[in-house]
Amino acid sequence: MIAKQYLITPAAGKRMIAQSMLYIPEIIEALRSKTIVIVAGTTNGYIAEEMLRHVNQSEGFSMQHFFRGITLPSWYKRTESGRLPDESAFRGDVIIKGGVYEKNKTVFDVMNDLQKGDIVIKGANAVNIELQQAAVLIGHPQAGTTGAIMQVVIGKRVQLYIPVGLEKRLHDNINELSQMINATITEGVRYFPITGNIITELDAIQLVTGAQAKLFAAGGVGGAEGSYWILVSGSKEQIQKMDEWYTTVKNEPNFII
Repeated sequence: MIAKQYLITPAAGKRMIAQSMLYIPEIIEALRSKTIVIVAGTTNGYIAEEMLRHVNQSEGFSMQHFFRGITLPSWYKRTESGRLPDESAFRGDVIIKGGVYEKNKTVFDVMNDLQKGDIVIKGANAVNIELQQAAVLIGHPQAGTTGAIMQVVIGKRVQLYIPVGLEKRLHDNINELSQMINATITEGVRYFPITGNIITELDAIQLVTGAQAKLFAAGGVGGAEGSYWILVSGSKEQIQKMDEWYTTVKNEPNFII
């Protein structure tokens, strides 16, 4: 058993999570014979890119506008209505049915057709790693895509995967936080706890290499803001695989609007 340290930026982490999901047997099976719905989001843009490459249909897809609501600095330029100048470029979620990319559709178009064995992939804004809890920020009065997704996840046993980067980690109980954030006395966004298969960079490392990963430090400047130090322990072969993988993802450019 040996151990090695790696510095991972949020962008590299998104790429790692995306690539690791192709090591999940249920995902591979669903890409062949079921329906996978990749709900628009920045982390999910990386996932859509990797999965569309896997089925050889990535041409024309761009993760540049593959999101609905995002968090930006207060100085970022918006229109008078508060929207992003390029929101009209959004072309829908990514729907892969029986290995075929059905373009220009959203989760709302296919929600009623989803069945047990199908998969929805939805990112999150918060994750408690120890309690395996996640939550999504809600701005829509009917809970947006999250409200629609949870209907089929609970009602039809559609499988939910929640890819979420370690920069979104927190330590409080998300269910308790939701009671406070959603209270009538509170102003601002709402908070929707969701349950499913949470995939962080720690899970990604185990999926791809078989090694164990622990978060032991975080932070940085000059483009490393939100980065984290991860200790990876395993066999010589597992660490070698981690080294090789890390070389391909460590310089992933930051996501830019």
